[in-house]
Amino acid sequence: MPHSTQERIATRTPAPQPRVRVVRKHNVLVRISHWLNIPLLLGLIVSGISIYWASPIYQHNPNPQTGAFDYFADAGIWICAHLPGLRDYASPPDWVYNHASLGPYMLAPAMRLHWCCAYLFMLNGLVYLAGVFAGGEWRSLLPRLNDARGALRIAGYYLRTPFMMFRPRRRNPPHFNTKYNPLQRLAYLSIPVAGLLSVLTGWAIHEPMQLSWLAALFGGFDTARMWHFWLMWIFILFAVPHVFLVFVDSWDTVRSMITGWSTRLEIGSRANEP
Repeated sequence: MPHSTQERIATRTPAPQPRVRVVRKHNVLVRISHWLNIPLLLGLIVSGISIYWASPIYQHNPNPQTGAFDYFADAGIWICAHLPGLRDYASPPDWVYNHASLGPYMLAPAMRLHWCCAYLFMLNGLVYLAGVFAGGEWRSLLPRLNDARGALRIAGYYLRTPFMMFRPRRRNPPHFNTKYNPLQRLAYLSIPVAGLLSVLTGWAIHEPMQLSWLAALFGGFDTARMWHFWLMWIFILFAVPHVFLVFVDSWDTVRSMITGWSTRLEIGSRANEP
């Protein structure tokens, strides 16, 4: 081997080895309020659907064959007619209410549970805000001017995620040098806004006489009920992909929300932000 080649090999700088650095990610108040939201929202939803049974917002003329006038009742009738083993179900119009709520004829218990969870939900929201400000996390959650374009890039990546799971090579998501990517910032900002609107519409329909000005702000009692109903679906549509994408991302995402600590991969002195 020539002397020059040996010299180059001897003086070649070895590639830096990746190092893992453990960093603090979530304040304890944020973590507590995050996990408490799960049973509270579940209690609000199942009790809220039982309340909806007593006076559904969206009604149509009674079906001459089934007598149903509620779209949830229609869904139950369709499910019992098409799913195997449900053709002999005792009360098809009540199928959705029996499986997604406390059940029909449960208005009083549903109201008590709903307001119990509602008060705890409001208190939990204050705990979350205290944790966000105490830990300085609010800076990372503020939207940026170019978040719309970045959110579309991330959304496109997530929409392709189920198909990429069957590919031999895993594609890396778009990289952003921030704690949260643009889609996360927009989503995490929308949930506190939806929570605030849920509280306001809930008070508007609970005290329509004493808080008539609040009900009028949402277009009246019936319109406030519609707002309240569709805000429930915002939480559901947020929670389902949120849980799926957390597990697709990595175990570190779940662990950081349990312990408060996260890992960052470093190469030399340059860190890859999560």
